[in-house]
Amino acid sequence: MSGVDLQKSRMQRLRAMVVDQALAQLELEHPNFTPHAIVASICAYEEEGNIGGVLDKMPSTIDALPYTTLVVVDGGDDKTADIARSYPGVIVIEFPINLGHGVALQVTYRYCIDHQVQYIVTLDADGQNDPAEIPQVLAPLLADKADFVVASRRLGIDRTSDRFRKTGVFFFSFIMNRMTGATLTDTSTGYRALRVTMMADVIDRLEQEQYQTAELLITCLKRGWRSAEVPTVWHPRFSGTTKKGKNWLFGFRYARVVFCTWWRER
Repeated sequence: MSGVDLQKSRMQRLRAMVVDQALAQLELEHPNFTPHAIVASICAYEEEGNIGGVLDKMPSTIDALPYTTLVVVDGGDDKTADIARSYPGVIVIEFPINLGHGVALQVTYRYCIDHQVQYIVTLDADGQNDPAEIPQVLAPLLADKADFVVASRRLGIDRTSDRFRKTGVFFFSFIMNRMTGATLTDTSTGYRALRVTMMADVIDRLEQEQYQTAELLITCLKRGWRSAEVPTVWHPRFSGTTKKGKNWLFGFRYARVVFCTWWRER
């Protein structure tokens, strides 16, 4: 085994150990817990100033249906996990170290697959997504009109002020539509609804520890799953700054994921 392969194997084992530890802690906190058929998942990394505001706005039901709120805390040194645990009914999976947003999402997907959940809604922990819109994001799945629903800020209202990011949303949507034959207006959003049977089909193909939005969408579309969009209002962060880094670096890394995933799935 080469040095590169050995390092990759070591990191995979360490990541698996961290995830197993987090799931074991969840079992201790909620023995034999069974989530509802709908799970709303919020992945958070050092969002103690924002997570409470998001959880305060979570609806009591989704179209009169019960659901489970799952917060996956991706390491960090603040009180994000403590604040999430203080909310009745909120289930927390807490990584002891930071593994990356893509890993947190993959753990969410596998947890839902393993527990026979039917639908997942993912949204950000920074307050940019309005939880009150969850029912309209999920509606095309419940009506069996789609398997993957994107909450589009371009069809709705984008109240943020970063022109570079807005240009990037347009650019990457154009590129990904050309790659997949889709007609989506916003392919960079983490606010979405997913059918769990679709996730079971693609989960083992997902590799990205960051920037997984593009990888997931391209993989699902290339494998023939149905997509749809609904308009949404995109708000500025409640507080703090983005964890995505400088715009040019984010754009470069996102582009790399887009083209590498397309090449893999072509």
